[in-house]
Amino acid sequence: MRLRLPEERPTEPPTGYKIAHPVLSQDGTRAGFTGVSLGGALPYGVVADASCVYGLRHAAPHRRCDCGFHCVHDRSVAEGLLCTAEHRTAVLLKVLVLGRYIRFERGFRYARQRVRTATVGPCACGTTAAALADAGWGRPGWHALAPSCAGCLRGRTSVSLASFARLAGEGLRVVAGAGAGAAAGASGAPERSSTGPGEAGLPPASPPADLGVPELVAEAALLQARLDWFQAQLARLGRRGGGDVGHG
Repeated sequence: MRLRLPEERPTEPPTGYKIAHPVLSQDGTRAGFTGVSLGGALPYGVVADASCVYGLRHAAPHRRCDCGFHCVHDRSVAEGLLCTAEHRTAVLLKVLVLGRYIRFERGFRYARQRVRTATVGPCACGTTAAALADAGWGRPGWHALAPSCAGCLRGRTSVSLASFARLAGEGLRVVAGAGAGAAAGASGAPERSSTGPGEAGLPPASPPADLGVPELVAEAALLQARLDWFQAQLARLGRRGGGDVGHG
């Protein structure tokens, strides 16, 4: 006798949690995520369909394969994964489980998902993140990003949290988690998503009307940090030029 899994027909999509690395396309026009384990070489968008990473033609998830998206039931379990060294710069995702799924004791393996919220951890210095900056690695055509405060950008390719949400689209919310600088100023306040693509790393020419004070302050802090960096580079070049003239 062939055993069948019990069928569930929920009235609303189940919710789960997972971690992933945020990524930015090479041309800076798209944003998404890449997994931390199986299938991590294939970046995905806010709404995405799973496929078999082994190239098999069956639909994911398959009972006799481990393909498909994966998530856990409890937020605390997913947060615990962020403690490992290789996952410190990943973000916490809250997802809706769509399509076919297989329920396990600790989570789901499923065919389709929608990322609802991405919670960004603190900068490596401990300050609340204001942006996502180049992490120094990536996938073909994609830059991996890591949380960064305005003071640690140092000219790296980056996007503000609000800009990342706009580039990703589909109503994604990007929230800054608490850091050591959470009480230092409004730049550490969570950011809310908005629609429409924005220029990577810079505030859009026409900011959406639904941005509030925390979002605008975060954008201003990011712009000010870049201005400070450019001024420091100009001062360094000016000193070098002055030295050359003196020795001539």
